[in-house]
Amino acid sequence: MDGAAALLFYVNGRQVIEKNVDPETMLLPYLRKKLRLTGTKYGCGGGGCGACTVMISRYNPVTKRIRHYPANACLMPICSVYGAAVTTVEGIGSTRTRIHPVQERIARCHGTQCGFCTPGMVMSIYTLLRNHPDPTLDQLTDALGGNLCRCTGYRPIVDACKTFCNTSGCCQSKENGVCCLNQGINGFPELEEGNKTSSKLFSEEEFLPLDPTQELIFPPELMILAEKQPPTTRVFAGERMTWISPVTLKELLEAKAKYPQAPVVMGNTSTGPEVKFKGVFHPVIISPDRIEELNVVNYANNGLTLGAGLSLAQVKDTLAAAVQKLPEERTQTLRALLKQLGTLAGAQIRNVASLGGHVVSRHVDSDLNPILAVGGCTLNLLSKEGARQIPLNEQFLRKYPSADLKPEEILVSVSIPYSRKWEFVSAFRQAQRQQNALAIVNSGMRVFFGEGDGIIRELSISYGGVGPTTICAQNSCRKLIGRPWNEEMLDAACRLVLDEVSLPGSAPGGKVEFKRTLIISFLFKFYLEVSQLLRRMDPVHYPSLADKHESALEDLHSRPRLSALKYQHATGEAIYLDDMPAMDGELFLAFVTSSRAHAKIVSIDLSEALSLPGVVDVLTEEHLQGVNSFCFLGQPEKLLDSETVFCVGQLVCAVIADSEIQARRAAKRVKIVYQDLESVILTIEEAIQHKSFFEPERKLECGNVDEAFKVVDHIVEGEIHLGGQEHFYMETQSMLVVPKGEDQEIDIYVSTQYPKGIQDVKRARPASREDLLANYGSNPNRGHRCFGLEAPGEQGHVSCEACWRSIRGKAFKTGVLAAITAFAANKHGRAVRCILERGEDMLITAGRHPYLGKYKAGFMKDGRILALDMEHYGNGGATLDESLLVVEMGLLKLDNAYKFPNVRCRGWACRTNLPSNTALRGFGFPQAGLITEACITDVAAQCGLSPEEVRTINMYKEMDQTHYKQEINAKVLIQCWKECMATSSYSLRKAAVEKFNSENSWKKKGLAMVPVKFPVGLGSRAAGQAAALVHIYLDGSVLVTHGGIEMGQGVHTKMIQVASRELRMPLSNVHLRGTSTETVPNANVSGGSVVADLNGLAVKDACQTLLKRLEPIISKNPRGTWKDWAQAAFNESISLSATGYFRGYESNMNWETGEGHPFEYFVYGAACSEVEIDCLTGAYKNIRTDIVMDVGCSINPAIDIGQIEGAFIQGMGLYTIEELNYSPQGVLYTRGPDQYKIPTICDIPTEFHVSFLPPSQDSNTLYSSKGLGESGIFLGCSVFFAIHDAVSAARQERGLREPLKLNSPLTPEKIRMACEDKFTKMVCSSPQILNFCPLSCGQVLLAHHGGFPWKKK
Repeated sequence: MDGAAALLFYVNGRQVIEKNVDPETMLLPYLRKKLRLTGTKYGCGGGGCGACTVMISRYNPVTKRIRHYPANACLMPICSVYGAAVTTVEGIGSTRTRIHPVQERIARCHGTQCGFCTPGMVMSIYTLLRNHPDPTLDQLTDALGGNLCRCTGYRPIVDACKTFCNTSGCCQSKENGVCCLNQGINGFPELEEGNKTSSKLFSEEEFLPLDPTQELIFPPELMILAEKQPPTTRVFAGERMTWISPVTLKELLEAKAKYPQAPVVMGNTSTGPEVKFKGVFHPVIISPDRIEELNVVNYANNGLTLGAGLSLAQVKDTLAAAVQKLPEERTQTLRALLKQLGTLAGAQIRNVASLGGHVVSRHVDSDLNPILAVGGCTLNLLSKEGARQIPLNEQFLRKYPSADLKPEEILVSVSIPYSRKWEFVSAFRQAQRQQNALAIVNSGMRVFFGEGDGIIRELSISYGGVGPTTICAQNSCRKLIGRPWNEEMLDAACRLVLDEVSLPGSAPGGKVEFKRTLIISFLFKFYLEVSQLLRRMDPVHYPSLADKHESALEDLHSRPRLSALKYQHATGEAIYLDDMPAMDGELFLAFVTSSRAHAKIVSIDLSEALSLPGVVDVLTEEHLQGVNSFCFLGQPEKLLDSETVFCVGQLVCAVIADSEIQARRAAKRVKIVYQDLESVILTIEEAIQHKSFFEPERKLECGNVDEAFKVVDHIVEGEIHLGGQEHFYMETQSMLVVPKGEDQEIDIYVSTQYPKGIQDVKRARPASREDLLANYGSNPNRGHRCFGLEAPGEQGHVSCEACWRSIRGKAFKTGVLAAITAFAANKHGRAVRCILERGEDMLITAGRHPYLGKYKAGFMKDGRILALDMEHYGNGGATLDESLLVVEMGLLKLDNAYKFPNVRCRGWACRTNLPSNTALRGFGFPQAGLITEACITDVAAQCGLSPEEVRTINMYKEMDQTHYKQEINAKVLIQCWKECMATSSYSLRKAAVEKFNSENSWKKKGLAMVPVKFPVGLGSRAAGQAAALVHIYLDGSVLVTHGGIEMGQGVHTKMIQVASRELRMPLSNVHLRGTSTETVPNANVSGGSVVADLNGLAVKDACQTLLKRLEPIISKNPRGTWKDWAQAAFNESISLSATGYFRGYESNMNWETGEGHPFEYFVYGAACSEVEIDCLTGAYKNIRTDIVMDVGCSINPAIDIGQIEGAFIQGMGLYTIEELNYSPQGVLYTRGPDQYKIPTICDIPTEFHVSFLPPSQDSNTLYSSKGLGESGIFLGCSVFFAIHDAVSAARQERGLREPLKLNSPLTPEKIRMACEDKFTKMVCSSPQILNFCPLSCGQVLLAHHGGFPWKKK
């Protein structure tokens, strides 16, 4: 095998030749660091978020065709792109040359907020359009299935996609021959045109046309290379690894014989994550390149043979074609495979992952192997010794040596037999999320009757996700042979399978009861499917299914419906922190964190870490003496702790090296010896038991609760658990510190939303209560560029251009990370960069507080609640952080939209041994509001009323007082509620839902409507002060600087609008620079929904000051231009620069008396959501959501709608999907997109409508506008209660009358287990019962100490 002279490929039409390539390098760091193409982002490193999507183009000399496909650059080894053309977001258009129609439409449809995910979205859509210039909606949404967005709620992205479809304005549904545009929404009439309050946000007529002839051509040189390339193996050798790329089957076999232990890598989607997250190392990797025999597609008389080298996307296309050309009875197995491929991973993974790799990896959650196993498929193997075949059966899946590949063998192809007449094959899966999520349980099932007598001749059943490998229920199937296909057989089959597929209560991964229920629920679905097919084939001998069963076979209602920020997001030109070029002599810092929840550190051995080449230093607590501590509300905290640790993920030390790779390698070699300490407290119950609280309780009381309980008709008591939530900002915590060398100054570029707070930590200054109050609430954000931050003993400043979508996760904890990084830079006099990996970011920074809410409500028969006694417990974690403030805010906001005349509420911040939870969008209200709504739902059930009726009767009535004695005018609240009732056609749809439920047993619909009264304010005037600086230049342009941080919420855009409006000049004349403490000192935290309010009033003040100065100049020349006026003012020595200042809203709260005026105003709204659930699996789909909001007088409707939609989808994730899993030892298992699921594009409502009330001038805010960053998140609970309604319908039909208790997040597991039926009873009566507990902290503690041994990271 001859070594190749160089690695040759093209990037954006330019040739790249790399002569000394390191095989361990991935394409992403090569693009970003070597080629400085930073538009492609690093989001997770595991192919789970899509931020790094690029287009790969390859020419096939056999077919003479070019294949374009999306791929995750973070998983693609650089050596694998030999002979390929790589296109990044920079290559399709830019603001400096020509913007591409995809980029333009994403921007103009307001499909970008933080912008971090936007380049990946753009490239996914662009690649689809290269292959399908006129795509369908299904193709577009499928193309985006592998891309995550935390900001927008996806709706504007889908709107941008729809403009590329011919029928972009239509739902493309012609059910009953009537288009949705003619019949109104969802079959129900819409309001009269005059009552609609939302307007179109973009004009399609202005878009650039899509012209495929203008795209980059595939480099002719690569075509010539592919046609004339001699068949010689390429070898790339690095310091530690050798990459061998055979181009013929013979050379592949020779390489495998020489290196039998070397993995064969095609897409690197299995080996790559193992190397990155598990530390697996392969000295040699074999990667076949375009070997024809591995890409064969052969139609034979008895079956279809697929080459092992085909990508899963190619397999999907091949199967789709086969299903079209072959008789239906021969394609049962092919159809089952095709069904699973529709939801398996995202397009980026499917286009590079190979069929052979998927089969041979034998992952426990493989979606294809169970089907291939029951389908009787054969694996065609080859080695230098010859060819042989082995069956893909349970022995192969269990890796029995006699049934496995030999080390020197390769898998050449997979033979899939055609199905026969009277043979049926089905596939099933259930995951945490509909798409791009590993299955919790999947299954393949096959039955063959031989003749049409309904007697079982052959039966095969396989399950994934219920053991260390795919399990085949062979014994059960054997015992069922010869039995007729009837309900007696089904009952016996369920019991046999439950007995054979053993899943003890301590099984890894938990969810045992749910998994066992799915095992037999899938079996029931298979029974119904086959029965229906038998009926279709022989209606005389097979009776039709009962109407109530037919819904079990129907898919959920799932067809998706396809803010004023810069084009730079869409073109990749926006600069994020890690996009900044490396400085001369730059070092990298990596943290070492605790692996124990509560322990004394006995010793730390740094010798092995320091011995690695390139390692400069390891910082410990000893190095930071004198500057290692700071205080929040009197609670001392350390930056680094080398003595005692109080949670897994606590910072112990920091490794500094000359490269990121070496710093991370060295961090893993720091040896820490622990001595475990007693009283490890993880849950709220444990904290209550040990009285582990940060401070005494907080309490508010209004009226006489005890006396009120004596006069009510009924009393109900209950509790609800709410899980935590990860921020999951797309850009992880990032900072770059650059020493200036002058007066000990440093520049710190840091992704933060609170530059002043970082300075406070640097100075080790105790944070005041006013500082912390500034953190009430939060907007989603993106990582921000900040520079000039002060380290201990140094001079410095902070400036931030943006903190994109931090969702309040980049405030105080960012200061801790930045302080350590600044100390390292100061100590060594060199620039130091620190970028957290997604997993360590989630581990260190934690997120939203898990909650336990207890309530006791006294109410009358008509649903009026007269007495309410509530207890709130928040899991604060190991240190105080902002936990007490979150609890206080929860108590203040617990009333939501309701007047409770007698209420007592108490709250505690629990101290536990988990990473400290912190602020997150909504700041306590999403938890407190859900507890209240759960109480309302309980009261409604007791009264025999709908929850909406109880909500209405208890709602604030115009002028009133809250439980803390603040005046409130709820007229607009009532208006929102009535408007939402009307626009959603609530009454008509409620009747339709009830009719549907009466006709369907296994699918149920639910409808719920929830109001919101979101108080806006920061709790103190000091926390609300803001400043701005406005300059007018002699050319008539204006530069604005203010104290707010752009986080994707559009504050910069709004500030430009304010300046334009006040100075009466075009928007194009106004420019804006990022926040800097050099220009705007002591800027408060950006959060609490008031960033635009406060800073806009400061900008307005500065502009009015300038106008007043310039009045004489303008009056002399009223027809002049700003250029004329500026020059005239300059000539008369009139200052063209002004500062603006706003003192903050009046705000106070006395916790001793329980009275105050903590909020400036209230945001009102209502949401109505309709869902459909699958009672057999727990899957659900949000069919429709209608939201009506009071926004005052919107400054920018596009931005405000984007905020509401994005918040709603994040709230929907909080209440239904996003689940944090911990071990009993306090180890976080859900550390990335593979385990922690946020909503994807397929999870958004099929119909999503947001409208505003008519503008009102009642507010004292900026132009009577209102802050909308947080209020929408609570409305996501309308989906929670719609599911609750559907589950209640299922239980009522089954005669279950006891109160329904559902906790958040309401995952498929909880939905399925709440829909009790004969299958759940069968599982619960089994001796193999559940042995794990979803605890009140809301996090699931998995019983097995190993957690997820099959996919640890």
